[in-house]
Amino acid sequence: MVTSSLPSDPGAADLGPRWLDADQQRTWLRLAGLLIKLPAALDAQLQRDAGLSHFDYVVLSQLSEAPNRTLRMSQLAELANGSLSRLSHVVKRLEQRGWVRRQPCVEDGRATNAVLTDDGWEKVVRTAPGHVETVRSLVVEPLGPEQLARFGDLVGILLAQVDPDQTCPGQD
Repeated sequence: MVTSSLPSDPGAADLGPRWLDADQQRTWLRLAGLLIKLPAALDAQLQRDAGLSHFDYVVLSQLSEAPNRTLRMSQLAELANGSLSRLSHVVKRLEQRGWVRRQPCVEDGRATNAVLTDDGWEKVVRTAPGHVETVRSLVVEPLGPEQLARFGDLVGILLAQVDPDQTCPGQD
């Protein structure tokens, strides 16, 4: 629980935690619920329709949008919000399916690049419409145009707090 009875003395608030009031807690719990349920819903659709986890899809889609469909593994791990170890396991599995290949980085011999293959590109092209439809039905369509614009602004403010280096896509 994040709320508590707030002290009646305004000066006493400095002595303990700054609890959330009822409105703040309701908003926080809604956001926390969305952060839990939305990734699970996206993952379920991708598993059902494409045999991919959401993380797999993020890796493939990030590569599909990269110049020459190529990214350093370290950069791809950052974009996908995963450890290099986790990414390495996923890329190995994607390599076995023929969708990604690894190759030495020409600019830095110590680094390895992940490259989206033509078959991987086709997998993204086949998978993207169902994923976009799910995003539309869960996030875009329940909101009107003004609500969606405002929501985008609010999410941008929160994202800037948790990603000050702006490593996540979509930050202006």
